Amino acid sequence: MSRTSSRIPEKWKQEEKAAKAVQVAFDVGFEVQTVIRKEALDCMLSPSDRVRQILGLDVTSRPKRPRLSISLTQADFLVLGGLYGVDPANRVEIKQRAAENLIKYVDEQKGAC
Repeated sequence: MSRTSSRIPEKWKQEEKAAKAVQVAFDVGFEVQTVIRKEALDCMLSPSDRVRQILGLDVTSRPKRPRLSISLTQADFLVLGGLYGVDPANRVEIKQRAAENLIKYVDEQKGAC
């Protein structure tokens, strides 16, 4: 059974266009990357959206939620669970405590490295 383009949902057509995009990485040096990343942060954009702006390309992304993310291993959950006195299996509580820890850090340090 063959599919016709009229039977493909509109959402899938949009995703098909996105799938044809090509990822491009620029080797521009540390200073250039740092400036663009800082500008992106100041403009509440992703670095890739800031690059698109600089290059004069359309930026269709919606504003990003201000959030930080990291990948945690099982060992990381064990460490954080021990640090916070929480069962390592309680990932929601660990996430909440870690978020509180980050907020406290910024309140105390104001970004000192």
